[in-house]
Amino acid sequence: MLTKSTRLVKEANAWIKRTYGPDEIIRVVPAPEDHGEVPAYYLYTAFAKDPDFLGRILFDAQGYWIYDGEIFTIPEQEQLAHFIITYIERV
Repeated sequence: MLTKSTRLVKEANAWIKRTYGPDEIIRVVPAPEDHGEVPAYYLYTAFAKDPDFLGRILFDAQGYWIYDGEIFTIPEQEQLAHFIITYIERV
């Protein structure tokens, strides 16, 4: 289950292995409207002055996710969801 203590709570970069094309680093940003019940994350290209919006990923209370976008394949979506769920900041 995805809880506040076990999920990404601030912006981070995720490396994903793309199904088609070169691998990519994606900027994952917690949505400002996240009130703790249904966490959502905006996805952008990383390191760009004017980043492209790539969609968003949302989680329900049971930890299931849904991708709202058209860019990523299912395996790429799974990588992003796994990154968000297991993210631990290095000190």
